[in-house]
Amino acid sequence: MNAPGTPTFDQLRVFLAVADAGSFAGAARRLGRATSVISYAIANLEAQLGVSLFDRASSKTPRLTDAGTAVLAEARIVAGGLDGLRAKVQGLREGLEAEVHLTLDVMLPADRVVDALKAFQAAFPTVTLRLYVEALGAVADMVLTRKASIGISGPMDFDTDGLERIEVGFVELIPVAAPDHPLARAGRNPPGAGRDHVQLVLTDRSTLTHGSEYAVLGTRTWRLADLGSKHMLLREGIGWGNLPEPMVREDLASGRLVVLDLPDCRGGPYRLQAIHRTDTPPGPAGSWLISRFLHQAETVQGAHTRPASASRPDRREPPSAQTSEG
Repeated sequence: MNAPGTPTFDQLRVFLAVADAGSFAGAARRLGRATSVISYAIANLEAQLGVSLFDRASSKTPRLTDAGTAVLAEARIVAGGLDGLRAKVQGLREGLEAEVHLTLDVMLPADRVVDALKAFQAAFPTVTLRLYVEALGAVADMVLTRKASIGISGPMDFDTDGLERIEVGFVELIPVAAPDHPLARAGRNPPGAGRDHVQLVLTDRSTLTHGSEYAVLGTRTWRLADLGSKHMLLREGIGWGNLPEPMVREDLASGRLVVLDLPDCRGGPYRLQAIHRTDTPPGPAGSWLISRFLHQAETVQGAHTRPASASRPDRREPPSAQTSEG
């Protein structure tokens, strides 16, 4: 038995048109061709494959055979792949990036991440996205070392040449602990009370902020590289620390966590910035992502007023051997 022949893309298009329209005449109208041309193309395709795709004898309209149903599924995949290839090439010819490497600060609220990525997928279906999540200076480090083309970084209070910065809002950090933690049970705490208890601190995996501490009060600290682990331990009553308000909103409502009254650590806005290298500005897709994050800040956070008592979350303490954020 001879192996099946290789159909052309046009033959597959005709086959799909007949299957979708339910008749040769309907496919002819869709494709702007004569019905005889459609019938001839299907006959040639069946001859090439060596199977009957449509049953023409049992009814006035052609019905897919079992073989035709099986071939139809594969034909859709092949046609879809070719359409995707053509769309990607067209985008490249118009200057669209083949892929975008995006690194996000772990403090960026999940709803903002989901909103941006869903909209990006709809706007740029042919662009591959590579996503990284880092903390503190590691976001800027990935952009500087070209591992990422754009980033959404937290406050960068360190000298970094070669980066463009665009403010894209902020997220409120608040000091929290489990309700049975001594700092929570005390209610209002005197200055320095946080130093007497273990503070859970998020560490920086880069060297850009080496020797600096952000919102770290405790002399007894546990250093964590993952914000999710910090959240889990705080809910279990192990230490106290600062977390983004959106992350703990449900915990506060349910009473699993409480806001601490610490006069020397009241939390405050954690500033967010979109960054990219000055020598490699983003293309259309990357620029669109930055605009999306900026739009979020203007439409959602711009409507809210910051608490008058909020202080900067990057309060500097004496340098230590490890960079971290509490």
